[in-house]
Amino acid sequence: MFKLISATPSPYARKVRIVLAEKGIPFELITEVPWDNTTKTPQHNPLEKLPVLILEDGSSVYESHYILEYIEAKFLGKHPMLSDDIDERLFAKKVEVVADGVCDAFVLCFFEKQRAQQSEEWKARQMRKVDGGFRALAEWVGERDYIVGDKFGLADVATGSVCGYFDVRCPEYPWRSYYPNLAKYMDKLNNRKSFKDTVPVPQKISDKIV
Repeated sequence: MFKLISATPSPYARKVRIVLAEKGIPFELITEVPWDNTTKTPQHNPLEKLPVLILEDGSSVYESHYILEYIEAKFLGKHPMLSDDIDERLFAKKVEVVADGVCDAFVLCFFEKQRAQQSEEWKARQMRKVDGGFRALAEWVGERDYIVGDKFGLADVATGSVCGYFDVRCPEYPWRSYYPNLAKYMDKLNNRKSFKDTVPVPQKISDKIV
């Protein structure tokens, strides 16, 4: 059985958990706080980042986008997350890039807020990326149930994960009021079992991170 090292609020880890659930692939969930010195992540990923998928032979696959590529390649016959159409496949990857970029920018902003002397310019720069990313996601969603084609796939996993992350980590960010179509789309995704079973939960970081 696979093992997945995950952090409960991580949108990157949630993407993997959702895809594993949608494909019906059993796995053992190992929850860690990656910033604490108790983490075993460095034993499996030289970059010390989550999520990490540990394979049955003990080797590991890391970085969420690569983990998803690995799962799709190895389990293509189980609920494909990507279309057979090359343009739709590439577009889904583009959506994932933007969704992950929004998360990356917000995390950088979060770390900056932990500093005694903060750069308002740096925080503003990161939040511009967040704003731009949400605008793009809302535009791509439009009034559709699914972003690519007419079925649930990678683009929906990525978009749903970032929206769910902001609902928990930054509920004051008004993406739902700015983009009601995106909120409606997200509410539909939240009805899926894979989303209900992976709702992000905040973690307490014990060690100093900046």
